[in-house]
Amino acid sequence: MVEALTLRVILHDAQTKSILWANRAARDTLGFTLEEFPALKAPDMSSRAEKYRREVGLQWLDDAARTGQSVIEWCYRAKDGKEILSEAIATRVSLASRDVLMVQFRDISAEEALKRELRRSESRLRAFMQDLDEGVVVVDRGGCVAYVSESGCRILERSEAQVLGAEFDAFCETPLMPVLREHVAPEVPARGSFSTRYHVRTPSGEMRWHQAISHYVEIEDDIRGYLLLFRDVTAQVEAESLEREREREIEYLARYNAMGEMAMAIAHELSQPLAATRNFIEGATRRLAMDRADVDAIRFGLDAAARQVEHASLIIKSIREYVVRLEQAEALADLNDIVSDSAYFILLKCEEAGVRLELALAKDPLPISCEKVLIGQVILNIAFNAIEEMAALPADRRTLRIETCATGGPEQGGKAMLVVHDMGRGLPHADSQRIFDGFFSGKPGGNGIGLALCKSIVSRHRGDIWAQNRVPFGTSFTFSVPLCAARAGD
Repeated sequence: MVEALTLRVILHDAQTKSILWANRAARDTLGFTLEEFPALKAPDMSSRAEKYRREVGLQWLDDAARTGQSVIEWCYRAKDGKEILSEAIATRVSLASRDVLMVQFRDISAEEALKRELRRSESRLRAFMQDLDEGVVVVDRGGCVAYVSESGCRILERSEAQVLGAEFDAFCETPLMPVLREHVAPEVPARGSFSTRYHVRTPSGEMRWHQAISHYVEIEDDIRGYLLLFRDVTAQVEAESLEREREREIEYLARYNAMGEMAMAIAHELSQPLAATRNFIEGATRRLAMDRADVDAIRFGLDAAARQVEHASLIIKSIREYVVRLEQAEALADLNDIVSDSAYFILLKCEEAGVRLELALAKDPLPISCEKVLIGQVILNIAFNAIEEMAALPADRRTLRIETCATGGPEQGGKAMLVVHDMGRGLPHADSQRIFDGFFSGKPGGNGIGLALCKSIVSRHRGDIWAQNRVPFGTSFTFSVPLCAARAGD
């Protein structure tokens, strides 16, 4: 019966440890014949490695003879030299004539190779997880931590003993579990990932921001719950906060500058009707003081003064309507319309400096998503800089040209583009890359805020701004922002 077993069996004498017999499975595995086995010694059929020397094998067989059974990991060597890592069990069997040791062995080389590979993988994974910027936590449905990675402990600034079994909400400034229960369903068909941010207090009392992606997991029977893959995003949140503060400062500067342009327009436009009103009223007053009964002339003067007051009122109304139209929220607008609205103030500045204004606007609308007051401020800043640059030049060099065009459609990632051409002295090559830096100015007494503000506004609107010299003289300032698909009815 033993001869027919697929299990490999070798019989040793319990006293001498000599081989008495081997079944067919053992003979086929080791390659020795039945007649060859009795003459074999341990070195003849064992690996030559130090751990498998003859004394170790004899000690193992002695232990089996004394206790009844002994197990060892043994590396047999076949007749052809092939080594077979085996689990060998030696069992003492009492026969009528003598006691024998029945050694059963099985090839475990594949199992050991798999174990080694698993150990290597586990070691690599542990090292990888330890160096991750992300931590891993599994929180059971009761809210207690069922698993935490080494990187998770590092991010939480707590030991594994402090985290495992603790309520995860105890680490959070506001409870996270209600959010997970609402958005991460344990039911299999509805499972999905959910991203959230939450505030964590460290043991030292410092507040940190974490960003986590969560989904529900069931890992065999020991780990079930909400898996959180999280990382510390405190620096990112602080940067976003600084960016929002910077945007508020940009808005303030833009609106402050816009108020200055309004004040300039009011002062310029109202000076003439107010002066005329004063002259008409003074004329009527003088006639009354002279006791002249020229009623028609007095009436004419007062009517004319009333018309000038009405003219001043219309000026104030038009400027007020311009300001009201400049929404503070981003909305769909036509770049051409923004240029047309800004042209009124540009023209006032041009008249003061004797500069000729040319507009070459695209025939089709250029829909963009923007804050009108900010994009309008970019146009005004660039145009006013150009006018100031040309103010002291000969008359034939005082022409300002503003162009708009589109490059592609919104579906192809097209841009709405605005170009301001002047005929000034151009930019020194060394300064062409610095003009948009904060506090750099090429003008005496300039503070350098204008173009830096323009760059910030255009960047905020997902666009680009640049400048280049023209031939034979002058400069072109260009900015582009993404085109949007116009809504029906716009």
